[in-house]
Amino acid sequence: MSAVIEEAGNLSRLANKRTILFMDEIHRFTKAQQDVFLPYLERGQIVLIGATTENPSFKLNAALLSRCRVFKLESLSVSQVESIVERALALKINDLVQNQQQGEKRVEVQQGVTKYIAGISDGDARVAINIADVAVDSLAPGDPLLDLDCVRRALQRTHVVYSAEEHYDLISALHKSVRGSNPDAALYWLGRMLQGGDDPVYVARRLVRMASEDIGLADNHALPMAVSAMHACQAIGMPECDTILAHCVVYLARAPKSVESYMAFKSVKSVVEEQQPWPVPLHLRNAPTRLMQDLGYGHGYKYNPDYDEPVEQSYLPEAISNHTFFEERYRTKKQ
Repeated sequence: MSAVIEEAGNLSRLANKRTILFMDEIHRFTKAQQDVFLPYLERGQIVLIGATTENPSFKLNAALLSRCRVFKLESLSVSQVESIVERALALKINDLVQNQQQGEKRVEVQQGVTKYIAGISDGDARVAINIADVAVDSLAPGDPLLDLDCVRRALQRTHVVYSAEEHYDLISALHKSVRGSNPDAALYWLGRMLQGGDDPVYVARRLVRMASEDIGLADNHALPMAVSAMHACQAIGMPECDTILAHCVVYLARAPKSVESYMAFKSVKSVVEEQQPWPVPLHLRNAPTRLMQDLGYGHGYKYNPDYDEPVEQSYLPEAISNHTFFEERYRTKKQ
């Protein structure tokens, strides 16, 4: 890289020309390493073109990103990928015909194969071509038919094309489907995550969070249910734990919803972060020594079990004694 940058500098000084520098997978540079481009961009010595399959907001440092324009290249449509697969298969089969012995049959492609390959490639032509290439190479000698079973056997597909950004999009979709009480959508996004190779324990941990955040006090069985599912996933792993996760997802999606405790603690965090740390009222303080008792620690505290009627007693600091964190709302009925 240093040599390329130096050559670009020489070309700029001697010929007054800028060098176009194309960096494939620029996200592989750490954010600290990306700083190397900044002075040359600012002096106009290079035109930097970076390609990445990751989200630039997460993978590029702010200084570099502010000096660049971002163009998002959309995935190819299924029909576009299918056309590419058809051409790739035709070229592959023609090569086989030229190299095979006289008398062997020409490979035929079953209807639906190209569309199937295009559908599982997630808009990535390179992935589709690789699948088609492996499928043809896996044909048994003398087998003239490339069918769906052949593609599936050759692929032995355990995961789909899955980017880091899509990982977070899918877990977001799963969470929102559970929150929206839609078990069908929740199961679909769960299936996508597991097929994409996500760690089932990670998914289970997120379900534990959902059980507390979104179901909460409306169904106190939801949290132990999610924790049990997480422990089961840790114990038996994939593929056996997929049904356990599906069981938990459906339960959470169908359960009544309450975000009362979630919203209450969110309010608490806001007060804690924005206000000063108010002192604990004296009557609530621990008084294990004589000196602390003499200073008034614990004085005036009313021990609730000693009273038959409700006890009138302040438990919050005086400055926020009238603040209400927990409100009995934010609740939906069981779907």
